[in-house]
Amino acid sequence: MDKPPSDQRAAHDAHISPNSKLGLALFIVYLALYLGFMGIAAYKYELFASAPFGGVNLAILYGMSLIVAALVLALIYMMLCKPER
Repeated sequence: MDKPPSDQRAAHDAHISPNSKLGLALFIVYLALYLGFMGIAAYKYELFASAPFGGVNLAILYGMSLIVAALVLALIYMMLCKPER
């Protein structure tokens, strides 16, 4: 038999709440990385001209790292989200 609507709502909330908290935490991690990039761009832009690895400047390395970080955080979210039962 189907659950009453209030039981379905409670089950849904129990599933969604941890996943939304995880998503918010991962968003904050990405936001910190992005704010670091924007902080360098705004206050120490000459630092982006440095070439720490293989002749590629820091702006390119940091920008590509942001893209990779977004993909990694999305994969982490997918692996840690609990499936709805």
